[in-house]
Amino acid sequence: MPPLRRFREQDVINKAMHRFWRHGAEATSIQDLVAATGVNRASLYATWGDKRGLFLAALVAYDRDVRKAGMFQAAASLPPLGAIRAILEGFVAQARDPDGAPGCFLTNTALELAAHDAEVRALVAEGQRQAEALFAGLLESARDKGELAAGLDPKTAARRLLSTMLGLAVLVRSQPDPALLQAIVDDALATLAPSHPAGDPG
Repeated sequence: MPPLRRFREQDVINKAMHRFWRHGAEATSIQDLVAATGVNRASLYATWGDKRGLFLAALVAYDRDVRKAGMFQAAASLPPLGAIRAILEGFVAQARDPDGAPGCFLTNTALELAAHDAEVRALVAEGQRQAEALFAGLLESARDKGELAAGLDPKTAARRLLSTMLGLAVLVRSQPDPALLQAIVDDALATLAPSHPAGDPG
């Protein structure tokens, strides 16, 4: 008779996610995961097969519950350009964290594993496509409200914002300087807004 599980899988995935997010897949051992989750290795193997299985579950959970949820919450609660600023300034806030900045788990994984793991590469690429699509939708809304710089194509600008976001995700790990990151955010937003607010002849 198989042993009775005494843990909630999602709780374990969340704890593993934070360990992988800060330390990466290669630097995280099964023993690290035992310590982080409080679940013995036999149960981890029985539930997820191996470390990679738990890593993939953690990456999917991050993409759904952290990356996507955070971006959509900003998009739903703020004006379009304000939502974009809030998303990008999340990395500025990380740089001020005294415990250190974990960056973006998807971007960290892209740098570590995507080049030689097709399944991981597909997960990362899909997350990036979704982020670009969200930016494009926000920019289209800003354009419809007269809040976007004249002649700016939302799809082209969304690609630039995706590049900016990925750059911030890397810099917050290598150069966690809030002033540097804030300047990058401000420069990116300055290219989006019209020279004069809608309805203001200047």
